[in-house]
Amino acid sequence: MELDPGTVSIIQLGWSRLLRLDDTAFAGAAGERIYHRDDDAEVLTFVRLFGEEALVGPGWALDAADGFDGDDLARHSTLLKLTRERGGRGLGEASLYFCDNLPALDPRDDAAVSDELGFAVALERLCPPDDTLEVGLSALEHRSILVNDAQDPPVPLAGAGYDIWSGILAHMGVLTAPDRRGQGHAAYVAKVAIEEAMAAGLIPQWRARTDNTASIRTALSAGFVESGSQTSVLLPK
Repeated sequence: MELDPGTVSIIQLGWSRLLRLDDTAFAGAAGERIYHRDDDAEVLTFVRLFGEEALVGPGWALDAADGFDGDDLARHSTLLKLTRERGGRGLGEASLYFCDNLPALDPRDDAAVSDELGFAVALERLCPPDDTLEVGLSALEHRSILVNDAQDPPVPLAGAGYDIWSGILAHMGVLTAPDRRGQGHAAYVAKVAIEEAMAAGLIPQWRARTDNTASIRTALSAGFVESGSQTSVLLPK
């Protein structure tokens, strides 16, 4: 599956704005790595997007990265090595996925979808703290919670939602109750959120750590296409 060229252009625009580049930076890169110097940056970020590359951070970090190829800079270990003497701390290495096709969404008679904050909070209480913190479901601007409404009170199974980035991208997060994983709930509620985002004129975006096989599997089953990566380290103030 491939994304429409028009979708690609819009995603490039969104990420150019996120990284504080010129609007046409990714579209006009023509295979040349984009460097953006920001000596006040608190994060060093390397992004690959549809074959183009951008490195954003303070001047000393850009200088240190000279001579490294894209495969090297995409590795978290490389950015940590480049910033170790300056106190760099890991933020991680993740793949970027996007979607521009409405998913097939069959109605379910065994569960209902709600946007109530209480269900999101209840779901987070069921999950490990690391998962809850990574997704931040209850804090997302838009959310949908799949609940088993045959129980009294209803029990949350999984939730998905998104924040709007650059007015263009629907940056998604998905959370599933530990005892409900592997049953298709995450993919289903992710499709609900995708449908809502696309109806609002947004392009759904999914970011998954490269070691998070469950998140990657859910993204692919929900119709997302892998299109790039983001690797970042936090720099001391």
